[in-house]
Amino acid sequence: MDNTYDVLIIGAGIIGCCTAFELSKMGYKTLNMDKLPAAGYGSTSNSCAIVRFHYSTPDGVAMAREGYFYWLDWPKYLETRDDRGLAVYRNTGALVVKTETNKYLKHVMASLDALGIGYVEVDPADMVKFVPNADIRSYFPCRTMDDPAFGQPGADTIKGAIWIPESGYVSDPQLSTHNVQVAAEAKGAAFCFNAEVVEILKRKGRISGVTLKDQGAVFAPVVLNAAGPHSHMINAMAGVLEGMNIRTRPLKQEVCHVPAPKGVDWERDGFLLSDGDIGCYSRPEVGNHILIGSEDPPCDQLEWIDDPDDYSKNFSRQWTTQVLREAQRIPGLPVPNQPQGIVDLYDVTDDWLPIYDTSDLPGFYLAVGTSGNQYKNAPVVGKLMAELIHTCENGQDHDSNPYQFFMAYTKRTCDVGFFSRRRKINPESSFSVIG
Repeated sequence: MDNTYDVLIIGAGIIGCCTAFELSKMGYKTLNMDKLPAAGYGSTSNSCAIVRFHYSTPDGVAMAREGYFYWLDWPKYLETRDDRGLAVYRNTGALVVKTETNKYLKHVMASLDALGIGYVEVDPADMVKFVPNADIRSYFPCRTMDDPAFGQPGADTIKGAIWIPESGYVSDPQLSTHNVQVAAEAKGAAFCFNAEVVEILKRKGRISGVTLKDQGAVFAPVVLNAAGPHSHMINAMAGVLEGMNIRTRPLKQEVCHVPAPKGVDWERDGFLLSDGDIGCYSRPEVGNHILIGSEDPPCDQLEWIDDPDDYSKNFSRQWTTQVLREAQRIPGLPVPNQPQGIVDLYDVTDDWLPIYDTSDLPGFYLAVGTSGNQYKNAPVVGKLMAELIHTCENGQDHDSNPYQFFMAYTKRTCDVGFFSRRRKINPESSFSVIG
């Protein structure tokens, strides 16, 4: 490994790898450093890898729409082969339930209309066409298991849903990250694993490199923090926290894997279900299973983690809560005695919207707060961050004159200032994994 580069990228998750790919195509000599043994081994590997458009803000919807086209033709994006094979995008469609929390999807539908994304409004009675024997009673507001009213429906039915045909998921998020690593290496990028950053180096008021545990110093005039759940620690090392109005924290998340109801081939016929009425999202999983995650309703206690290297990876009552909530909508859903699924950390900002930005330390850039809802956007974010770095290193003051990123597929311009570390908390956010 050389000790001098143009750009150092802390993290080799999907966003760090996509940014390396794009910078390498622009001629930058890059090095991704990750404390884990391979690309995508962190929170990326445990991403639900869902590709969908129902974000709470128009900018979120637009970014997701742009990203969709990259996944649709993954080999074209990569420009190379991976001997391990390629990750596959599986289009299933998405059914999104209207609730008071998501303002009955009025803003989402307006954003979909503006982008020309097709959808169909679904009456409650028509839910049975999508979910076998669907229970269309409303269980809102969501409750925890210690609430006496848990599992008790109200007098009303749900208010309907929208069906978005162009939605789905990626078969193997870790493999997709390895695909991008191989593509980046083909353009000259370098990767260093089992490499823990222990110090941020500065010289004459700007970044100059990092020190790696047991491997010494590596130098570059530009460093990108794409460290996922460790991003807060890296920002603290860099001394940039005081300049951030929006910050990140690691959040423990549990995702359940349960068998489909008897007689239902959910792996073949299933789809994405975003159901704020019961506080869960789900998608098909291999082995005719259903993967179930939480949409973080207000009743659930969020478990913030101080040290991302020291937390319990055991399932809690939250696992059972999520499965029972999903069973409220899908009668016959089994509730296994032994929990199966994933326990991992999300890197979450104060308003659940990511930070793509410069920092108060010249040469130090941020692609943080991305967990839970940005996997699908990674190819777009990689291009955005590469162009942001290139533009700012050539003299543009992004804080006073935010970079305008042109999205090639949707032919739209994104004001990257929307993702600023200095922004006020965005009241349009869902303040949940929905983003």
